[in-house]
Amino acid sequence: MLDYKLLEALAAVVDCGGFEKAGEVLDISQSAVSQRIRTLEIRLGQPVLVRSPMPRATPAGQRLLNHVQQVRLLERDLGSAIPSLSEPAARLRIAVNADSLATWWAGRVGRFCARENLLLDLVIEDQDIGLRRMREGDVAACLCSSPQPVSGGRCVPLGVMTYLPLATPDYIHHHFPGGLTDTRLERAPAIIFGPNDQLQHRFLAQVGYHGKFPHHLCPSSEGFVKLALAGMGYGMIPEIQARPDITAGRLASIAPGHQLDVPLYWHFWRHGGEMMERLTAELRQP
Repeated sequence: MLDYKLLEALAAVVDCGGFEKAGEVLDISQSAVSQRIRTLEIRLGQPVLVRSPMPRATPAGQRLLNHVQQVRLLERDLGSAIPSLSEPAARLRIAVNADSLATWWAGRVGRFCARENLLLDLVIEDQDIGLRRMREGDVAACLCSSPQPVSGGRCVPLGVMTYLPLATPDYIHHHFPGGLTDTRLERAPAIIFGPNDQLQHRFLAQVGYHGKFPHHLCPSSEGFVKLALAGMGYGMIPEIQARPDITAGRLASIAPGHQLDVPLYWHFWRHGGEMMERLTAELRQP
């Protein structure tokens, strides 16, 4: 049988990004955390962590982390059935893309968390790579653009998020007075969310441009819009987020008629328990 104190130590090290912070969370010393990890590795006969530069799980460690995530969810259900086993509040670690968090996410899950006495530990990841967090056992669920479920997981579609290539009217007049051309796209500064953000590249491919372009990096959905409003560049912004600025004439499309529809899928463990099923039902409501 697995010793769950050892598994909790593994989960804490990965969640916190280090042994010292893991010890603070578990209320034990850093050396005690290291000892628990060593004990776990001795029992398994193989390493569960790659220790530098940032601790991350080995393939065996990932399998154990997946197991821990599912056990936590099942224990939550057991606590609901047997109140004496309940903790003050449950925690659920979820990977969510920044644009969903900045727009519709809170309004959809707010009442659910209050009703379920649930605390969320949100990991912000681009929608194209968030699933990796779940595959590595770092999160219990994730919201991303991939329809392919991980082994042992389920995947349900939630809809699409529409992105538009937006900039201020002055920016468009200055950089694209006669419309989009390869020469102007090569010189006009863009705004992208981060090095893993491919929305800009997909839009440019849509309009037939495949070359390089200057760009600002801004890993903040709110900051992204502010940079666009300041005339610093054009970028792919969720239509739902930019609607007031479009209506007021502060932002406009550099390529009217062009948009990107990014599908959103909810991934969660197949044996995630009743609470995860209820959360999934909440997210699927129209």
